[in-house]
Parts: sequence; C-alpha cells; structure tokens
Amino acid sequence: MKKIEDYIISVPNFPKPGILFRDITGILNDAEGLRLTLEALYKALENVEFDLIAGLEARGFLFGVSLAEHFHKPFVPVRKKGKLPRETVSIEYDLEYGSACIEVHKDAVKPGQKVVIIDDLLATGGTAKAAARLIEKLGGKVEMLLFVIELFDLHGRDVLKGYNIETLTRFPGH
Repeated sequence: MKKIEDYIISVPNFPKPGILFRDITGILNDAEGLRLTLEALYKALENVEFDLIAGLEARGFLFGVSLAEHFHKPFVPVRKKGKLPRETVSIEYDLEYGSACIEVHKDAVKPGQKVVIIDDLLATGGTAKAAARLIEKLGGKVEMLLFVIELFDLHGRDVLKGYNIETLTRFPGH
C-alpha cells in the first residue's frame, strides 16, 4: 500500500541550484494518490468546526475546492495582488528577498466566521501567517492551517505558533 509520501516527487535544483523541490503533481497525476491525499485531508477536518475554506494561490485551490465541496462549505480564494475583480482587503508580508502581497474579496469572510486555511506546502510560514492575519483582519477566526507537505527544518511551525497546524507529510527542506 503506497503512502502520500510515495506520490511526492523530489526535484533537485529547482527553481534554483541547491533547492530540493517537493512536487505535488505526482499526487495529482495519479488517481490513487489523489484519493489517498483527499481522504487524509477530509479526516484531518472531520472533527473541526468551521464555516469556510480559504485556499492559497495556486496549489491551495487544488485541494481547497475539493474540501469545500466535501464538507458543503464556501471556498475563498486568497490571491496575489491584482487578481481579484471586486473590492479587496490586502496584506503585505516579507519574503526572503523582498516582499509580497495577498488579498481576498472584502466580503469573503464575515466577522466571527471560523476558517480553515489550506495550502500544499508549509516551508518558512510567511505566506500562511499573512493569510491568517488577512482572515483575522476581516474578523474571521482561523481554526486550522492545513498542509499536504511540511518542510520541517525550515521552521514554519515556529512562525505560526499559536495556530492549530496539521500536515499530512513531513520532509527535510534541503
């Protein structure tokens, strides 16, 4: 019986030399790998009370929409600046070399709503932390941050201290 880890492809020197990229397309390209991963995500949320799923662009969309459909909850896309067509709320955050900005529609989260944030990968935690702060800026409560892969030696968990974090697999980041 294969495990989720068996479907994740390690690609050396991508996107630049020295990086070992953990590629989820091995999960997506195999019906059994996708089923196994989605079932694990469903199980991670089966005892969590939440009102909506927020998925981070772009790979968080792939799993988030399926979770939203499975639990019959709305899906909120968290996108890079300038990609959403209506009024938005945004937040800037620091990257290793520079900064980035993500945003959601202003009416996407109502005060008091319980939100699960999903993405494919937890690395340094910066993007996930920004997404959590964005949800909180709208008055939402982050119930869980859910990831398919965690690169444990990049210490993203430390950046997200205080949040409920669930990951399906763990790999070294180098």
